[in-house]
Amino acid sequence: MQAGKPSRTALGAAGHRAAHQVLEGGRIFSDPLAVRILGDDADALLRDARENPGQALMRMFVSARSRFAEDSLALARERGATQLVVLGAGLDTFAYRGPRPGLRMFEVDHPDTQAWKRARLADAGIAAPENLTYVAVNFESDTLDDRLVANGFDGDAQSFFMWLGVTPYLTKDAIWATLGWIGGLPGGAHVVFDYGEPREAVSGAARAYMQERMARVAAIGEPWISFFEPAALHAKLHELGFRDIEDVRGAEIGERYLGMPKAEDAPGGGGHILRASTV
Repeated sequence: MQAGKPSRTALGAAGHRAAHQVLEGGRIFSDPLAVRILGDDADALLRDARENPGQALMRMFVSARSRFAEDSLALARERGATQLVVLGAGLDTFAYRGPRPGLRMFEVDHPDTQAWKRARLADAGIAAPENLTYVAVNFESDTLDDRLVANGFDGDAQSFFMWLGVTPYLTKDAIWATLGWIGGLPGGAHVVFDYGEPREAVSGAARAYMQERMARVAAIGEPWISFFEPAALHAKLHELGFRDIEDVRGAEIGERYLGMPKAEDAPGGGGHILRASTV
């Protein structure tokens, strides 16, 4: 992203979530605030979605990763999680969609994107709940643990981390540092994040789709720079302290959430949504 400006990919992801509410009726993921938080950008983003049916696969993937993350959070709360950290929160609306008793919430993002979001919320008349704390962090230069602890995060409490649409844009060193810290938290932790396989591991329509998407985000100055081979990633997560791993490929998303036959050209192309837990 450009200095002094919010993330354009964060706006794009929010546009996909909003378009899913309108074009598919929120079939995979229901978010009553998705359109409202877009403000003046809503009409243009929805028009673009209608005029470009090729966006449907990415829209399904973005919606599915939010659904998967929030379903995983519900299970983690049953297992004792009392803190939620949304890393790279963008225009995510989870914290604003209703009371979350017993859950301390933290939204972490780049300072420019966070200021932009808070202005959007104010313009839309969407109030922040009292149990939400905003934490400004530059993932490539700031220390996440220091910033969170300084804002009241308790490492001895079981925590859930929602990290969507972020890891492809970070260096592997930054990703391992974040996952290593999460995996070592004394109170136990869960994390959900999405990632992409290397381009050479993807074929056919999925590869063409992946290449088109990579070109699009690179053109706006936010290129994908990190990719993972699933088996190697799982092995690294085990080294970092995670014991329970669930990894859903893009080809399985339609089957899981829409009752469609599994297909290689399903939502996300070479994308994966992964949940890992230390408890």
